[in-house]
Amino acid sequence: MTGLSETAMRLPRAELYIGGQWQASTDGRVQTVINPSSGQPLGTISMATASDVSAAVNAARAQFETGAWSRLSGADRGKLLWRLADLVEANRENLAYLEAIDIGRPYFEPFLFEIPLAAETFRHFAGWADKIGGCTFDLPDLDGRQRHSYTLRQPVGVVAAITPWNAPTMIASWKLGPALAAGNTVVIKPAEDASLSTIRLVELIEEAGFPPGVVNLVTGSGALAGDALVRHPGIDKISFTGSPGVGRRIAAIASEALKKVTLELGGKSPQIVCRDADLDRVIPGASISLFANQGQTCASGSRVLVHESIAEEVTERLVAAAESIVVGDPFAPETQMGSLVSERQLERVSGFVLKGKAEGAHLLTGGNRIDRPGYFYAPTLFAGGNELTIAREEIFGPVGTIIRFRDDEEALRLANQTDYGLTSVVWTRDLATANRFAKHLRAGSVWVNAWGPPHPALPWLGVKTSGLGQELGRSGILANTVEKTVSVIS
Repeated sequence: MTGLSETAMRLPRAELYIGGQWQASTDGRVQTVINPSSGQPLGTISMATASDVSAAVNAARAQFETGAWSRLSGADRGKLLWRLADLVEANRENLAYLEAIDIGRPYFEPFLFEIPLAAETFRHFAGWADKIGGCTFDLPDLDGRQRHSYTLRQPVGVVAAITPWNAPTMIASWKLGPALAAGNTVVIKPAEDASLSTIRLVELIEEAGFPPGVVNLVTGSGALAGDALVRHPGIDKISFTGSPGVGRRIAAIASEALKKVTLELGGKSPQIVCRDADLDRVIPGASISLFANQGQTCASGSRVLVHESIAEEVTERLVAAAESIVVGDPFAPETQMGSLVSERQLERVSGFVLKGKAEGAHLLTGGNRIDRPGYFYAPTLFAGGNELTIAREEIFGPVGTIIRFRDDEEALRLANQTDYGLTSVVWTRDLATANRFAKHLRAGSVWVNAWGPPHPALPWLGVKTSGLGQELGRSGILANTVEKTVSVIS
């Protein structure tokens, strides 16, 4: 029993949204949506064709070039974004419910964190909408004539926003907020594994009063709809969050057409537990970083690097914390961890665990599927070295590896010894140690004595395989604009 009202449990329509109209795909194909916590069908979503994608891009292009949106002031764009934030807040229960049934995560996680953050993101960028400007220059005269030079910051054009399944509402807001504040139009394609909350968000965009064609929605497979969107000549920028393999393919396609890209491609983030760390803060914080959203988080701190002097105590306490986690029904009040998103993801996680065992990692706890309907996997911890596959590849499941280090230099070497560079966590009471690690860790962001989602005012970026470009903050706004130089000679 959810204890939620019928309104809160309402499913969105199963259609595409193109040019302000809800419609079925041109060939009528649909995909069954499975509730991962039960394995039972929930309903269907439309599977967009290449012609549907083209229609969505054309609608966005028409609105960008000649529609009402192209003439709207920044202040008026900000008002619409603020109205959308209010609607997201008012529909918080419904959006959280849709994420819980679509992903299998505990209802309290999106209700308390991601949905409020999505509303906050729209409000943050609403404030930016009338503050995007260029620069002026005091330059010498040209051939004795006065020169006045300045730059304009203008929208990129039509943005393809391709979002993942693990935190769909929040990450959609990361892409939509700055793109719309800057004056772009958008075609959004959510992951086929979890589209329901994004469809509902687009319903709220329509309710907020955005002109038709400003935001268009195509649901369906990445291989068909996603590929058609990336390749469409009417797309000016692609913003993608997902796997490195898909990100590389998108970058290759975009480079041929010289399209702008923003790519956030996951991580294998370290948590460095120094010898002076406050373990009463470390254990709950590190456990949340490991197991929130069933470990299906790009910033998950799945490599726990622990100073050898405290390794036994940290290991014992982290194992106890993992074994105390209540796994079950996403709507049960006692549940702390839900199911994985799909049977495919369950098999992926199981495969990594088997590989860890085969490579000699010491299984401390978990390592098994939970015997109940749905795609549940036990919180799992290994002890081992940084060379293990489970310590090098992104698993995207509730699996962590505890790795010992002798001193700060070894900790830094191990932390940076990865293809990824999204985020890092440092647990220490010493400010000098925290600043030294923050400077030398190769990651887009560093947390000290905490772990959590990024604030919309802060730039969110990765280095190395974790991606290209920036989202959020001032950097996220500028990434959705192009700079034009103007020189007036009088």
